[in-house]
Amino acid sequence: MPVPHVPYPTPPAPYTPPAANGAQSQLVCSGCQNLLLYPIGATSVCCAVCNAVTAVPPPGTEMAQLVCGGCHTLLMYIRGATSVQCSCCHTVNLALEANQVAHVNCGNCRMLLMYQYGARSVKCAVCNFVTSVGGSASAAEQKLNS
Repeated sequence: MPVPHVPYPTPPAPYTPPAANGAQSQLVCSGCQNLLLYPIGATSVCCAVCNAVTAVPPPGTEMAQLVCGGCHTLLMYIRGATSVQCSCCHTVNLALEANQVAHVNCGNCRMLLMYQYGARSVKCAVCNFVTSVGGSASAAEQKLNS
């Protein structure tokens, strides 16, 4: 009796070994927002928590991070973007480069505040005090604005 032909199993995808020095990079999971580590050279990463597959940006793509102003989730985006929409709360966040922002201490509680160059004042999220940056508003005017 002839033996039936059994097809050979499909060979697995070729294995791409990690970089010789074990170099890794990181990105934020597109599903659950966890920080994922992956070996340099990978094209996508499967999250062990939610099983979402996140594409790895092409090599040489500079990434930046910001904290969402709506829900405080860490967001990663391609450097140079002017705005970033949060995938959790859908807030559109202004993405500023380091050379577009300045810092000042709150005139009331001394909290370090960050503001965009060109702004005349910045309001503290902790105590609601409005600190004048460019002009010379009096403390009484600043208290009234809060």
